[in-house]
Amino acid sequence: MSQSEPLVCLPGQRLCLSDPTHVSGQGTYERQGYIYSTLAGTVDIVEKDDVKIIEVHSSGKQTLVPTQGDIVTAQIHTITQQFCKCHIKCVGDKVLGRPYRGILRREDVRAAEKDRVEIYKSFRPGDVILARVLPITEAHTYQLSTAENELGVVTAHSEHGHLMVPISWTEMQCSKTFVKEARKVAKVVPESVHQELSEN
Repeated sequence: MSQSEPLVCLPGQRLCLSDPTHVSGQGTYERQGYIYSTLAGTVDIVEKDDVKIIEVHSSGKQTLVPTQGDIVTAQIHTITQQFCKCHIKCVGDKVLGRPYRGILRREDVRAAEKDRVEIYKSFRPGDVILARVLPITEAHTYQLSTAENELGVVTAHSEHGHLMVPISWTEMQCSKTFVKEARKVAKVVPESVHQELSEN
């Protein structure tokens, strides 16, 4: 790690082995022989009596990263039979400074009939989805869920590249060719309804 290029890390990221010469300091914790970061920021190594103290300091401006329970906007880039991979672009209505890797497993697509979910009938590469961040179990990748009515595909393009419109919670239709494709569609509540609810 060169001092000119500080290492930026995420919460829960494994930094190095914990041993007699590398110990956990501010902004980190030790677990099962490794030192992990507790926050998003830059890694600092403080040398004291031949021991390297590993610290993490958050940068001056608040580093926005997805956290458990957040609703995020992500774009699908890869699908398999078991999961789809995506790039997380926004947390709520705030655009992230850089995309983060997300994974949506088959069992987290729908709340009901999980064993009957087929990824290719729910999402396609290029789809933009709304999803909720699940508890973090591994660094670098966020596990996502669309198992709520309001979560799922919000923007999709057909195989011909045209914008698709939702016609049910399980189908979208190409606006040009009218060909239907299966999707796990997000039940987007119109702004006017939000306003009425807030006023009542």
